[in-house]
Amino acid sequence: MRFLVTGGAGYIGSITTRTLLDAGHECVVLDTLERGHRAAVDERAIFAEGSIADSELLGRLLPGCDAVMHLAGYIEVAESVEQPEKYFRVNAAEPAAMLEVMRDHGVDAIVFSSTAAVYGEPESVPIREDARKAPVNPYGASKLAFEESLDEAGRVWGLRSIRFRYFNVAGAWPDGSMGENHTPETHIIPRVLQAMRDGQERFEVYGDDYPTPDGTCVRDYIHVLDLAAAHRLGLERVGAGQPGGVFNLGNGRGYSNREVVNTCARIGGREVEIAIGPRRLGDPAVLVASAQQAHDELGWTAERGELDAIVGDAWRWHLEHPDGYR
Repeated sequence: MRFLVTGGAGYIGSITTRTLLDAGHECVVLDTLERGHRAAVDERAIFAEGSIADSELLGRLLPGCDAVMHLAGYIEVAESVEQPEKYFRVNAAEPAAMLEVMRDHGVDAIVFSSTAAVYGEPESVPIREDARKAPVNPYGASKLAFEESLDEAGRVWGLRSIRFRYFNVAGAWPDGSMGENHTPETHIIPRVLQAMRDGQERFEVYGDDYPTPDGTCVRDYIHVLDLAAAHRLGLERVGAGQPGGVFNLGNGRGYSNREVVNTCARIGGREVEIAIGPRRLGDPAVLVASAQQAHDELGWTAERGELDAIVGDAWRWHLEHPDGYR
């Protein structure tokens, strides 16, 4: 099959593109390179630099594609609180316009990289796909807005969509050749690993007064290769004309920020002092997924679910690429 991958030069997009190519599919990668890296794009893929807001460019790339994998967008919670209008434009309005171009070119299937942030503060844990959607930050609200656009396109012109709502993604390609490279980096595992690599002995976490066992936020971590495998299964499903669906992706187990820092220190053989900073705006206390539906309907299982494996692969990437893709 042939897929258009938006945001394919980013962390998840580049690794998923490589996974698709290894499975024998063709990939066309579209990325602005604002936050992605040209060096991360597999040389087997066709690459186009540009935005999904460029309808003329989309019109040239879509013919022959069986489906779109949409990962382009902004992902920082704190930034979304400071600049909500930017997040609704890039994460909701521009993708909604992209759907019109897809319709015009007969591409009626999409896999969307959504987020567990659409749930907000969960009423029960683990979170199921039918849980109440009440995002507590503009990032989650902008993703939910595009999910609603997908629903509308499905009703009006038959778009088949898969929404993957996932939690904290981490890890790297096991040989250390591909990994996470954000500037600035806000995700806790790469931040701790970078700090250790650079010789820092003190690391700050955001808040210790949450209603959790040790007071720090609890999150469900998923290895990026497991995430890529789920996206491949989803694309193959809708690309072959099968129905869409909504699926959580995660391990079903939460780790607190303290546990994450301590695991990073142990894997890296370092001593790290944990300092407590203020809460980060828009952070729910606990996010843990039920991925049973993805297992039952897609045959997907998180095969690299242990935090040690996730951190170990990420540590290898950071050691071998201290400057990322630069």
